[in-house]
Amino acid sequence: MTTLRDNVERWLIHENYKFDEIKTDDDNFKIIIKNGDAFGNPLEIFEPKQQSNVLVVGIKVYLKNNHMVRYLKLTDEEKANFEQRVADFCYSIKAIHKFFYEDGKKKVGVYIVLDKKEQLNQPFLMKTMQEVAELSDKTARFIMKTF
Repeated sequence: MTTLRDNVERWLIHENYKFDEIKTDDDNFKIIIKNGDAFGNPLEIFEPKQQSNVLVVGIKVYLKNNHMVRYLKLTDEEKANFEQRVADFCYSIKAIHKFFYEDGKKKVGVYIVLDKKEQLNQPFLMKTMQEVAELSDKTARFIMKTF
C-alpha cells in the first residue's frame, strides 16, 4: 500500500525538488525543502500523527535581527498586540498561523492544510507549495512594514 509519505516524495522527485526528511515526535513524516520562499525560509511538508491522511504545507517566517531586538523590548501587552496584528493579517490572507520561539528567534508559521482526498495529488501539492511561498512573502513583508 502506498503511503502519503511515498506519494509526496515521488511527487517532489518528479518535480526535481531536493529535500531532506527530519524525524519529529509530532509527525508521521516531515519533509524540508530549503529556500521555499523569496527570503530563503525552508518549506515544510508534514503529516501530523493525530491526523492521518492530512498534509500540512507551511513556512516559518522569522523576525529579522533588528525586529527581534525590538520584540524583546516590548511589554507582554505590546507582544500580545503585535501577535494579534499578525494573526489578523494571516486571517485576512487565509493562512493558518502559529507562533514559535526557536533557535533564539520569534517565528510565525503560515500554513495551508490539505485534508480532502481530492487535494492529495501532485498538481494540488505543487499549487499549494507556491501559494504557501506567496503567503510567507506577504507575511514577511507585513512584519517588516508594520513592526
